[in-house]
Amino acid sequence: MRDEEALLERAKAYDEKALAELYDHYAPLIYGYIYRRVGESMLAENLVGEVFVRVLNAIQSERAWRSSFTGWLYRIAHNLIVDHHRSQPAGGMVPLEGQALAAEGNPADTLGDKLSREGLMSAVKQLTELQQQVLVLRFGEGLTAPETAAVIEKSVSAVEALQHRGLVSLRRLLEEGE
Repeated sequence: MRDEEALLERAKAYDEKALAELYDHYAPLIYGYIYRRVGESMLAENLVGEVFVRVLNAIQSERAWRSSFTGWLYRIAHNLIVDHHRSQPAGGMVPLEGQALAAEGNPADTLGDKLSREGLMSAVKQLTELQQQVLVLRFGEGLTAPETAAVIEKSVSAVEALQHRGLVSLRRLLEEGE
């Protein structure tokens, strides 16, 4: 923790090595979070870049994080994802990634895995935006309830309630789809 605090202080002083270390450490985490929400690698890469542009702008204008740097990064990423979804036409575009079946292995198994994954993604999309975000942060990103609460700016008990209701709804939706 002390090393991260020192690194963050160096970053605030525009130390290029510190900024590079922060990017190298956090970019893969933020990429994973964004990719899970948008489903397209190129878009996720572009949004990760924008997250760090916003970090630099915030540092320059002294509007940087107050308590949790990690939570602040996820919050920026979340806001960018929301902005992206709002800018898309109704119905959206279907990402091409993952559309082709694997050339190796049993095609029936590959198709079954793909259908299961698509069923799960379809069910998740039927949850509320907050439930989706909590489940992605808790299970996709491995954040704790307090870390998730900081990202979504809710209490820990609200995060736990959203998680519980989201999982109950997800179970119901998946059982209905079978």
